Amino acid sequence: MSETLQRGLAVQIAEVLRERLLSGRLTPGTRINEVVLARELGTSRGPLREAVRQLVSEGLLVHTPNRGATVFAADPAGVAALFELRTALESECARLAAERRDDKDVAALRSACARARKTIGSGRSLVHRLDLDFHRTLTDTARSPRIGEQLWRVQQQVILLRSPLDVPAAHTADSLDDHEEIAAAVADGDAERAAALMRLHLDRVRNQMAASAEDPAAASTPGVPAGG
Repeated sequence: MSETLQRGLAVQIAEVLRERLLSGRLTPGTRINEVVLARELGTSRGPLREAVRQLVSEGLLVHTPNRGATVFAADPAGVAALFELRTALESECARLAAERRDDKDVAALRSACARARKTIGSGRSLVHRLDLDFHRTLTDTARSPRIGEQLWRVQQQVILLRSPLDVPAAHTADSLDDHEEIAAAVADGDAERAAALMRLHLDRVRNQMAASAEDPAAASTPGVPAGG
């Protein structure tokens, strides 16, 4: 296999594994068995190892010498630190988006919110994709590549950690409302309101995640796979 073909295959495998991680099929702390995965995916271990290295670099997997790769996991203190970082980055991202948006950006944010409403309304469980869709659109609007790079990492880590938890349908509805309010503040050019709304949104996500982790029954009625 040529180097170009191997690299292309590695990218495809990384996307397959990413979807399993973010949808909860591979849960925090799970060891990645390369032999089993290579057989299951019908590939050699070379492209698989390259895909694993890519996901390690993104913080979704953790490599330990003599043990291999495991799925990223965090204790309560680690989760709190993760939210501190995400809130600092993403509230600034929302502020910049409100200052730098143009008509195309506003349309893209509104479209992301509309797609989420339509998909959730139809009962399809793609919440993590819809969540990333909105937040990535907001990041693009901010036009700050360095913030965007760091946010992509922490956003995925939060979704991964929430993926095994049941999320109440009410929380999902509240998150959609939050997204629409943030989009409206950005459209209005209200930078301080956009930043404040993002902080409130992430506080809601953190608190719901903590409640579900401490007592799954606290999530009340079962909802849908985790988003944000």
